[in-house]
Amino acid sequence: MVSAATVLKNCVNVKHTVIDSFEFDKNLRGEQVLKLHVHPHKTHCRRCPVCGRRCPGYDISEAERKWRAPDLNGLIIELYYRVSRISCPEHGVITESVPWAFEDSGFTRDFDLTATFFALNINRSVTAEYLRCDWHTVMRCISRARAYVEPDRRKRYEGLVNIGIDETSYRKGHKYITVVVNHDTGALVWCSPGHDKETLSKFFEELTAEQRAGIKSVSGDGARWIDACIEKYIPQAQRCVDGFHVVNWAMEALDELRKEQWRQLNSDARLQAEALNPHRGRPKSTDTAAKKLSEAVKKASNIKTSTYALGKAPERLTANQRHKLEMIAATNPRLYRGYKLKEQLRLVFKLDNETYAKDELDSFFWRATHSRIPVFKELAYKIRRHEEHILNTIKTKLSNARVESVNNKIKLFIRKAFGFRNIQNMLDLIMLGCSKISIPLPNRADNGLKVA
Repeated sequence: MVSAATVLKNCVNVKHTVIDSFEFDKNLRGEQVLKLHVHPHKTHCRRCPVCGRRCPGYDISEAERKWRAPDLNGLIIELYYRVSRISCPEHGVITESVPWAFEDSGFTRDFDLTATFFALNINRSVTAEYLRCDWHTVMRCISRARAYVEPDRRKRYEGLVNIGIDETSYRKGHKYITVVVNHDTGALVWCSPGHDKETLSKFFEELTAEQRAGIKSVSGDGARWIDACIEKYIPQAQRCVDGFHVVNWAMEALDELRKEQWRQLNSDARLQAEALNPHRGRPKSTDTAAKKLSEAVKKASNIKTSTYALGKAPERLTANQRHKLEMIAATNPRLYRGYKLKEQLRLVFKLDNETYAKDELDSFFWRATHSRIPVFKELAYKIRRHEEHILNTIKTKLSNARVESVNNKIKLFIRKAFGFRNIQNMLDLIMLGCSKISIPLPNRADNGLKVA
């Protein structure tokens, strides 16, 4: 015959623990509470929370300490125990650890892990409401859970060969964090507030000399602070400039040219309208000059609304966008020249042969510098500075797509949490959510920790 204490112990999932007594009560809000008075097994009592050794007792608290456990079918569960202070030879007088909870926690281990699992999958407010606690409490649960499932964070640094570096914003006002992603596993390796040389140097300084020597390729955008850190810490690694960022440079140059052309056409249309009708009345429909004015206004409007037609790849254009691009080719050779330069640079990353890519980059440089378009001339010299890094990208086939996907996850976590006040809590949530760590849940058969 199984005793009631054994049933409760299995339901609450507290191990190495003895239930002395239990009682029902109500809290201040009138909710029913099951109070369990417990104590740890002899082999698990009076242990140091830091080193884990058994130590002689120092004193015992007069009042019982309380821990919240996960609700049992809506019934609030609380554990009570008179905690002792112990005298550890190494760490001095310190409060003993208990087998059912983390150090300095007012909740059981299962509660902290459950809160972390919910926070990773739903928003923080709903998690707090379901668990009947404050959302600040949820974030502290996440930090304790991360320390439990990943006690040695340096294991992420093992086996690094190809890494990607990028920065992403986490708050308004140019607040950024730098992220480092393992290309081979897709897991986040390291993140920290800031996006400069000093911030990234912290990551490389945490690596051992062997780990730094094992890194073969590094992808990222064209930031100079990334180049400086690579030259200082891992000079043997190949620096790769991500193709997405390179094409984005061309897109920015093309968009600047498009705006310039639209402003010019719009200004010409306004001057033409004032010359045609200085009193700003509506011209007659039979007036030939009015028709020319209407065509000039339409041409300026088409240039203004051609962002997607100019930016998309030709094979993805809709019929309307294709028609608009044909109109630009016929009426605005300067803008169409910029579009062809953008397409030439984009197609460089489709090439498999490094020699062919070098020839295409040389062709692009000549055409851009002789295009009489200042923004593309500046782009050509920028591409020439990063030519070696671009060729490394084509040779290694590295892409920052994995890094961008991690950035999207980070922004999703921030939106679900409605922002963070404590940066460390945010970093703990990001490190757990952007990796292959399995959060162990109560009474599950597959609770083996998977860390990658």
